[in-house]
Formats: sequence, structure tokens, C-alpha cells
Amino acid sequence: MASYTLSVCAEMVFLKLPFIERVKRIDRLGFGVEIWNWANKDIDALVATGARFTSMTGYLSGNLTDDRQIAALLNSAEQSLAVAQRLNCPGLNLHGTGLDEKGLPVEPVEVVSGAMWLKARQTLSQLAAMGEKAGKVFTLENLNTAVDHPGTPFAKASDTLALVEAVNSPALKMNLDLYHAQIGEGNLIALLKRSAPAVGEIQVADVPGRYQPGTGEINYRAIARVLNEIDYRGVVALEGWALGDDVEALEQFRDCFSG
Repeated sequence: MASYTLSVCAEMVFLKLPFIERVKRIDRLGFGVEIWNWANKDIDALVATGARFTSMTGYLSGNLTDDRQIAALLNSAEQSLAVAQRLNCPGLNLHGTGLDEKGLPVEPVEVVSGAMWLKARQTLSQLAAMGEKAGKVFTLENLNTAVDHPGTPFAKASDTLALVEAVNSPALKMNLDLYHAQIGEGNLIALLKRSAPAVGEIQVADVPGRYQPGTGEINYRAIARVLNEIDYRGVVALEGWALGDDVEALEQFRDCFSG
């Protein structure tokens, strides 16, 4: 029996339903629920669903490296922490920079300087202190720049791992997204084993297409075996589209990680 929790991103499944109904469907199927931008959601209605929320956006604007943008990031992180308390949501997700509605960097970066690395570490340390005080964990997600998020700094899993290890706080962990890592780096099992102590959440979808596990090239059953071997006890979340029927897609995801 797996020791980790299975969760589903409500932004990407049951798309014909109103958002609250998506959350209810996911919850009834026995999964945790993840959301993106909380600012466009009815928080009271989300609370009333009784769903278990495992992750949500930890910021609304700003970035890790520019002083003016850092102030915006920290301010919106404070707001996010207050919403997370209402939702009883333990995880708040971050990216290497602010993203627009299409997932593209608000301010694309071609070259990440040493000064930017140092500033990002300082900012993440501040966020970790905020999270620790609130009893929450910020997670820094790796992204791919080849297909979905060109121009994003600190995008690779090796980048997020380096930053998380440099901050060295229980309130800052990796959100290891294996879909993005397969596109950007590959060698997923070695990456997972190397990163395991720093991982706070794992997100999954298959390549190509970003559909549910079992539809593409990633051997998610092998990934599941490794998670059991290392006794991973965090969240494994489907952040992908449903290829075919939504319920069948979610059961395919469950089967990959529960067999």
C-alpha cells in the first residue's frame, strides 16, 4: 500500500463543469484537490465543499530577483498564506518567475546571472520563514522551457533542487514536476532518487501531450515502485489533461500509482 496521497489539479479536468463542481467530483472520487490562482475563486464555496486541498498558488505577482518585484511577491505570498489557512491547504506553489495567463514569464530571462541566483536564494529564505511561521510549506516547481514556459529562469529540476538545498528550510521544498523534467532533463528515476530529501510534492502527466499517466512515454509504474522503495509520504498530483473520459483518466492515474 502506497504511503503517499494522490491529488488532482481541478484546473485541468472536468472542464465542462463549473469550478466548484469540478472540486466536488474530484473529492467524491477520493482524490485530494489542487488549484492554481486563488484570487479568481470563491474561497467560501471551496471551503464548503469539504474537499482536501493539497496545493494552491503561493503568489499572485512578482518574482525572485528584482527588488520591486520581490516586494510584490512577498506581499501576495502573505495573502496566499491567509487563504491557505482558510482552505487548510498545506502546500503553496512557486515558480522561478511570475507567469502570465498563458504560462509564459511576465519578464522572460535569457541568461541567469550569479547575482540573480543570490537574490533568489535570499527571497526564498524570506518565503520559507513566512511559511514556517504559518505552519505551511512553499514548494518551488521546475518547468520546461522547450515547450510550455520559454524564458523562465531557474526552470530545471536541478535549479530548483540547488535553491531548495541552499535555503535548507523545512518550509521550502521542491515541487518535482516529472512531466516538465522529462522534457527538460530526462533520467527521471535518478533525478527522483537524488532529489528525494528535498521533495515536498510530485506532479505528474505524460509526454507528449500532458495527459494522464499511461498515455505516453514515461514509465510511471516504475516511478511508483521507486516512490515505494524510498518510502515517499508526500503528495503525487495529476497536473495534466484528461485524454478521453475524465473519470477513466483519473482512474488510469490511480491505477498507475496504486498497483
